[in-house]
Amino acid sequence: MKRNATAQWQGSVKEGKGTLTTQSTTLNNTQYSFNSRFEDGIGTNPEELVAAAHAGCFTMQLSAFLTEEGFTVENLQTKCDINLVTGTIVSSHLTVEAKIPGISNEDFQALVTKAEKNCPISKLFNTEITSTATLV
Repeated sequence: MKRNATAQWQGSVKEGKGTLTTQSTTLNNTQYSFNSRFEDGIGTNPEELVAAAHAGCFTMQLSAFLTEEGFTVENLQTKCDINLVTGTIVSSHLTVEAKIPGISNEDFQALVTKAEKNCPISKLFNTEITSTATLV
């Protein structure tokens, strides 16, 4: 399986602007700029997209591991915080809230750690990955 996205940029890094389009067109000429990346401008940015990818990938992986262990997933919600420092992504932190009947916190935490280490996006990163998980 291969997936793709296309970035287009016009102008200098600070004054320029760009668009992103994904193969599925979920993002379709979505704007991004220096302001949307480093300030509060309108549009997305690469770190936000990486955060979405990591949150989505991890959540699906955790769901798979929970299902394999015989648990029913009522709800999983994951927030991913990407930390960019002087041009380098230095960490990705996943905050998970889950509703899973019948699971012990110990078993849940073990499966969270397993998903954190094994989702394909986690494997792509060369950075610290941490998580905080809560059963609700």
